[in-house]
Amino acid sequence: MANLHTIDYVVLIFFFISTLYIGWRTMRKAGKDSSEFFLSGRATPWWLLGFSLVATTFAADTPNFVTNVVRTQGVAGNWVWWAFLPTGLTTVFIYAKLWRKLGVMTDIEFYESRYSGKSGAFVRGFRTLYLGLCVNTLIMANVTLAIIKIFGVMLGFTQLQTLLISGTVTVLFTMIGGFSAVLWADFVLFIIAMAGSIAAAVVAVQLPEVGGLHALVTHPAVVDKLSVMPDFHDPMAIVTLLVVPLMIQWWSAWYPGAEPGGGSYTAQRMLAAKTPGHAVGATLFFNVCHYAVRPWPWILVALASIIIFPNLDALAEAFPNIPADKVKDDLAYPAMMTLLPPGIFGVVVASLFAAYMSTIATHLNLGSSYMVNDFYKRFVNKDASEKKLVLIGRIWTVVFMILACFVAIKLESALDAFQIILSIGAGTGLLFLLRWFWWRLNAYSEIAAMCIALPLACFFKFYEFPEETLLSNPSIQLVVSVLLTTIGWLLVTFLTPPDDKETLREFVRKTRAGGPGWKKVYEDAAKEGIVLEGANDKWPVPMGILCSVIGCVAIYAALFCTGAYLYGQWLAGTILLAIAAVFSGLLFVFWRKMEKLSPSSDETN
Repeated sequence: MANLHTIDYVVLIFFFISTLYIGWRTMRKAGKDSSEFFLSGRATPWWLLGFSLVATTFAADTPNFVTNVVRTQGVAGNWVWWAFLPTGLTTVFIYAKLWRKLGVMTDIEFYESRYSGKSGAFVRGFRTLYLGLCVNTLIMANVTLAIIKIFGVMLGFTQLQTLLISGTVTVLFTMIGGFSAVLWADFVLFIIAMAGSIAAAVVAVQLPEVGGLHALVTHPAVVDKLSVMPDFHDPMAIVTLLVVPLMIQWWSAWYPGAEPGGGSYTAQRMLAAKTPGHAVGATLFFNVCHYAVRPWPWILVALASIIIFPNLDALAEAFPNIPADKVKDDLAYPAMMTLLPPGIFGVVVASLFAAYMSTIATHLNLGSSYMVNDFYKRFVNKDASEKKLVLIGRIWTVVFMILACFVAIKLESALDAFQIILSIGAGTGLLFLLRWFWWRLNAYSEIAAMCIALPLACFFKFYEFPEETLLSNPSIQLVVSVLLTTIGWLLVTFLTPPDDKETLREFVRKTRAGGPGWKKVYEDAAKEGIVLEGANDKWPVPMGILCSVIGCVAIYAALFCTGAYLYGQWLAGTILLAIAAVFSGLLFVFWRKMEKLSPSSDETN
């Protein structure tokens, strides 16, 4: 605590009081029923949901992760997550309205809306335990690992002190206020987190050892890290950082917050929206902020850290109280924060805890919604009262926090967990995209994808390939996993019976899903004299794909425009700014055209 001054204490006390006040104000509303506790009554406007999504993905581990990537692979290494932008925009323009019109409580409830019989129930139950318990806990553990490192470096806390303080505050807030508290706190926490990251970047660049922005980007230790594109003279770098992420990863791999077709907390926000139109607005706002607004403050701090702490030995020497297994390149971000002056230091500590709290609160509420709606209510007690469901949700909130803290102690770096989660979902993404638009997919397809992807992920994680072989490269491993998993679930799809007619018809009644993939369902219903609404709708997907492509160009141009100006490349920055403006205008035009293809009932569902 030696780094904290009086003004820092004032900032932190104000932050904690404000956060707990939000939880207290929403407590009564959250306790009304499970819909309020998990979805805030399905009446939330797009801007609040958008801010909440941005805050959730602004986790405490995110700047650590970006720092790790920049220090080891350069700025171009960020393509490992920049490449998920096409995933996000297809969710915006194709899937957001479908989720909201489906009207389920969680994305896992989707399985019994889409698939029939015992197989559909099995997938729902399995995914509840798989995502709710395993993956959700791993994500929270990764974020908790980040706050352990941050508080250990910045405040000198032990692991136990960090876990007790951060875990207790967050779990109380989430347990009391429910999803409404999460949403309103996210709005405040994002502003604090963004202000803190910008302040940290400004101070880091002005440190005497760095000498300003121009000195930073011309420093010999930094110059070879600056490019936003991989070295085109290195074929493996191009394949690893650009080709695989942009050509394969974005549609084939599942990752929280960037799920093909939407899912987890992204789906939760879409389901909580006032209307399908608000679901679209929320996800678009999130993608613009996530990719075009936030990255550069973290990147600047990461580049400056290369000068201040050039290697792991320098980090270990500067912070001898940090356990040796936790001294990785991601430690450099909190290490840089120790160099901030009083006042700003307090703001940054609050901002990093805000980032931690917003992400953990979301995953606590999301995981609890799975265990209550998709496990307890579905398989244990179908007649449970709403008050009991809220109580069970609050109990699971505490359980998830304890599990996350335990697993966090076992992890070593943010990048490790990212790669584990990415590999677990390899090959499942195409299935998540097609299940909305191809009637033939069934629950067995989902089971096969999970049963193939998980063993492959474990194999590639624990089997050590010789360094000279292609399979030693994580990107090549991803491609192999995608290929084998996709072949597997496609074979299973055609070898197993389709879902029953009534389940498929009810699904299209709710979502008005169309296109060639549902043509057979509409035709069979018509032969039986059953009219399904949506049979004559114009299919908006081609226009949605066009909007997604245009949006990608606009957002990438805005992202690289900022970088060019920071690097002092004024002409390139201006050209990129013009491209961003032109394609933003085109997006607006084609988006309006796409909206005219949608039935007017979309806005009232």
